[in-house]
Amino acid sequence: MRQAEVLYKKEKAGMLTQLDDASFVFTYQDSWFNDINKPAISLTLPKTQQEYTSKYLFSFFYNMLPEGSNKQTVCFQNRIDTKDHFGILLTTAKQDTIGAVTIKKLDK
Repeated sequence: MRQAEVLYKKEKAGMLTQLDDASFVFTYQDSWFNDINKPAISLTLPKTQQEYTSKYLFSFFYNMLPEGSNKQTVCFQNRIDTKDHFGILLTTAKQDTIGAVTIKKLDK
């Protein structure tokens, strides 16, 4: 199992978890979910429910990944399998993303 904090404008909004069966869970932080002034991190992950599950990396997070030669370079330099989408996300979405969301890997 691997986990990461999902930060919205550097504030913890939720947790993204890859389970041992390779499925994914995104859970809004209680304080974020209950605060009506806090936005959903994505239109595809609205604050209508607190926990989402998927067999695949959620499209919102998948769309944060590099593509083409940038992806190949990131994978080569960091020794990440090109099919390890969660690993690529943990490596590339730490800072300086296009939107307000960044990803912070949780160390065990």
